[in-house]
Amino acid sequence: MLRTLKILYHQGKQFIPDPTRAKVPGIFRGRPEISGQAVDVAALADLCPTRAINTDPVSIDLGRCTFCGECSRLYPGKINFTADYRLSVNDRNSLVIYEGTTAPVALNSDLIRKEIRNCFKGSLKLRQVSAGGDNSTELELNACGNVNFDMGRYGIEFVASPRHADGIVITGPVTKNMAEPLQITYDATPSPKIIVLAGTDAISGGIFDGSPALDRQFIEKNHIDLYVPGNPVHPLTFINGLVDLLGIKH
Repeated sequence: MLRTLKILYHQGKQFIPDPTRAKVPGIFRGRPEISGQAVDVAALADLCPTRAINTDPVSIDLGRCTFCGECSRLYPGKINFTADYRLSVNDRNSLVIYEGTTAPVALNSDLIRKEIRNCFKGSLKLRQVSAGGDNSTELELNACGNVNFDMGRYGIEFVASPRHADGIVITGPVTKNMAEPLQITYDATPSPKIIVLAGTDAISGGIFDGSPALDRQFIEKNHIDLYVPGNPVHPLTFINGLVDLLGIKH
C-alpha cells in the first residue's frame, strides 16, 4: 500500500483536468513565429521538403509543414516554434503564418455552418478514415479518447460505422486505393455531416504531394469544416479544434 501511494505521489494526476487550458512540454512544436531578421530566404525555403516555406512574403504553411524543426534549428533567430497547440482552423488560408505575426490561430465564426452547432454541440460522433495514413495521426486520435485526454467529456466520440456518425475524420494523403472507400464512407454518413482533415498528409498530401499514387478529388470537391495541422496531430490540437467548431464554452 505504501509503495502504491508513493508512486501516485511522484507521478501526480494521470489525467488532464481541462484540455482547453493544458500546457505541453517545451519540446513540443506548435504555432511558429517568424521574426523580421534578415536571412537568405531562398536557402531557408530550400530546407523544407514539403515546400511549406514561402519567401515573398516569408511565411509557413501549417497545412504543409511537417513540424520537423529544421528551419528553426538552422535559423533560430528567424523562426521559433511556440508551445501553442491551438492550430485548428476552418479556413485553409488561415493555416499560413506570415512574418511578424504573433497572434494565435483561430476559427472564423462566420464560416461555421449553422447546422453544426445546432445539431452537434451536445453530441458529435465521428468515423475516422485512414486514407493511406502511416498510423501516426491515427494513434494520436485514438489517444483523444483515453483517460488522459477524455474527449468524451465534450460528447465527442469515434464510432465504428459511418451510419452512426455525424461526420468523418480523414487521415492520410488519400491514395488511389482509398479514394472509393472514402467516398462510400462519406455517402453512408447521414446529413448534415462534417468533414475534418487531420494531419499534414490529409490537408495537403504532405511529403506525398504530387505523387501519382494519390487521388485527392474528394478533398478538392467537398467543403471541409475543420483543418487540424500536425505531423502527427496532437490530441490537444484535435480536441480544441472540435470544441471551438462546436462552440462549446471553455
